Amino acid sequence: MTWDLFIEVLGFIVGLLYLWFEYHADRRVWLVSIIMPMISLYVYFSRGLYADFGINIYYLLMAIYGYIHWTRASHKEKPQPDKSKAHRPVTYMPVSLLWFVVPGLAAVWAAIWFILVTFTDSTVPVADSFTTALSIVGTWMLARKWVEQWLAWIMVDAVCGGLYIYKGIYFYAVLYAIYTVVAFAGYAKWKRMAASEQCELNRR
Repeated sequence: MTWDLFIEVLGFIVGLLYLWFEYHADRRVWLVSIIMPMISLYVYFSRGLYADFGINIYYLLMAIYGYIHWTRASHKEKPQPDKSKAHRPVTYMPVSLLWFVVPGLAAVWAAIWFILVTFTDSTVPVADSFTTALSIVGTWMLARKWVEQWLAWIMVDAVCGGLYIYKGIYFYAVLYAIYTVVAFAGYAKWKRMAASEQCELNRR
């Protein structure tokens, strides 16, 4: 087994672990989020996916933010005497934020595309910049623990699956195909969790 193949397989395994924790809204997803970008930085740079390389630096920073945010109880919850049990509930993104999120996504997509076209030898600037921009938004939504983050990942994962096949990163292509399927299931599960946690809050 070559080094590059070993790194891809390792990233595949860690990616599955990440997906398991994300699906169950488990705070340990952020601990895995520290390991996975370190692996992906090497994979993406070696294959010329520069935007994906750059976003993994952002992922490292968001892993820290996400863990802190998830382990701090929402102001709507009663304080927990045992801080290890404190958590932020799954909720929906305020509709009013769409007026900022959609134009922001378009602006980031355009900026990344321009950088790739102007300063790199990327052969897939449109797709690479799109998945990178939407991943930035999706990770932020995940850190806020919003149900709609799964909708962002459905689009990202589907496009990435095709992109990685084109680039010959087959383990990651399989991983993202699995991500796409699980993202649909995750969206349904988080909707149920949001409803359940809202009912619990209403009873307090």
